Amino acid sequence: MNRSSRRRLTAAALTVVAITAGATACSTGGSGTSTKDADSGTYTIWDPYPQFAKGSAWTKLLDKCGTQAGVKVQRTGYDTSDLANKTLLAAQQGNSPDVLIVDNPVVSTLAEAGVLTTTDENKLDTSKVDPNLLAAGQSGGKTYGTPIGANTLALYYNKEVLKEAGVDIASVKDWKSLTAALAKVKKAGKKGITFSAIGTEEGSFQFLPWFWGSGAQLTQVDSAEAVSALSLWKGWLDKGYAPNSVINNTQTTSWQEFAGGDYAFAENGTWQLAGAEKAGFDYGVLPVPGSGGGSAAAPTGGEFVTLPVQEDTGRYTTSQKLAACLTSTQNLYDTDTTLSYVAPTGEVQDKQVAANPALKPWVEAVKAAKGRTSGDLGTKYPKISEQLWKAVQSALSGAKPPKDALASAQAAVK
Repeated sequence: MNRSSRRRLTAAALTVVAITAGATACSTGGSGTSTKDADSGTYTIWDPYPQFAKGSAWTKLLDKCGTQAGVKVQRTGYDTSDLANKTLLAAQQGNSPDVLIVDNPVVSTLAEAGVLTTTDENKLDTSKVDPNLLAAGQSGGKTYGTPIGANTLALYYNKEVLKEAGVDIASVKDWKSLTAALAKVKKAGKKGITFSAIGTEEGSFQFLPWFWGSGAQLTQVDSAEAVSALSLWKGWLDKGYAPNSVINNTQTTSWQEFAGGDYAFAENGTWQLAGAEKAGFDYGVLPVPGSGGGSAAAPTGGEFVTLPVQEDTGRYTTSQKLAACLTSTQNLYDTDTTLSYVAPTGEVQDKQVAANPALKPWVEAVKAAKGRTSGDLGTKYPKISEQLWKAVQSALSGAKPPKDALASAQAAVK
């Protein structure tokens, strides 16, 4: 790696910290170091799943893929933000892992820093991957990996609360009908909708389905469409359809509110499915509706399997075998079931729905979703996101009207 690449790496570190500081579905624990010897037949894999210890289904899969490729796998699981920073440091030292599984918004940052190989270079097959999911790993017209799975946001709803309020969920098709449902719920003495509007990436992540559902684009955060989305949220708070606590809610605390059983709706992700089953009430899932109907584009979470740049280019052939094994049809099905992810290919999605019909609305939501860095936003996204969550906080707290809050955000982005 040349000096200009190393300088890009130093600058990229700040971007990675900004992106991963509010990671969508985080895990903790796990650490380790990596050693690599081209003659030893040992290949290193780094992933953001430290919760999976040796002997788990995930580590057994890694070992199986290593055996099939004729090598030994040395795996290390890191916390999401720790992984990104350690990857940059390893690249500076010329000691990158052979296979890197990384949160999708970080891919473009690592790519722009010169850390990752393209699929043209490493020959990873992405032909079966849904284009909207693959876009999260693209920058400058090139693709830098393949998704191992995706999660996204949708609306959970409490069937009993809606029944008591006389709301037919089939009538909720757009913002107007959703707001009308919330009015009925409040009139019936129940609580409307809860979500996370905290001043971090989580707040932006949760606002994006409404932002994109209005027709707004991240290149113009103060458009009339964007103002309508923020005005929708503000209106819900003003009318008591959503609690003031959303300003400080993380996705975990907003879920805890919904799990109490009094709320009609909660915006949250696939990672809460296990919690929904334990909540003790009958629930359903509805894709976030667009302003005028249809499913809004929600942001994709989930990771990409990537192959970092190596000084010994002879390692790429085996690394590609490992990555191809991890993202094969059968292994994607098993892995995404373990991670509560929707698979990135239609073939595996169909298998998931056949095995668990409750996943159907999540598959629909993922098909309508898009990456936060898509459209070649790349490293511009963190700055835009920060201004977006600040605007949301400003408007919901009453400090500024939605239009003024977003105008300030756009000025700051420029």
